[in-house]
Amino acid sequence: MNDARENGDRGTRQTEEAALSARLQRLKEGLGQIRHQAGRPSEGSGTDREATASGYARGFRLSSELVAGVVVGAGIGWLIDRWLGISPWGLMIFLLLGFAAGVLNVMRSAGLVTGTAFDDRARHRRDK
Repeated sequence: MNDARENGDRGTRQTEEAALSARLQRLKEGLGQIRHQAGRPSEGSGTDREATASGYARGFRLSSELVAGVVVGAGIGWLIDRWLGISPWGLMIFLLLGFAAGVLNVMRSAGLVTGTAFDDRARHRRDK
């Protein structure tokens, strides 16, 4: 009885090894094809570079709009502090306002916010 089990186990083991060998061969062939394709310059590589460059340009534009809002707000606040002698309140208030304006500009540039409420009211009055 043991001999029958051992023969059955050997047969199962051999079929499993054959299946694994076949799978390994298919994987090697697929990897070879991918390596061969990667070795050649693809037709879409130019568009990939353009998309990456466009993404970088958009990122720099959005970040510069945020920084500009904060810097302008801080500058106005500092000037008001110097002019009125209310230091540090002008700087703190206008720094926060500059940050809010910068975030709003970034959201407008990204297309998440369309215009302002004032623009909507003016359009509504004009349409009447």
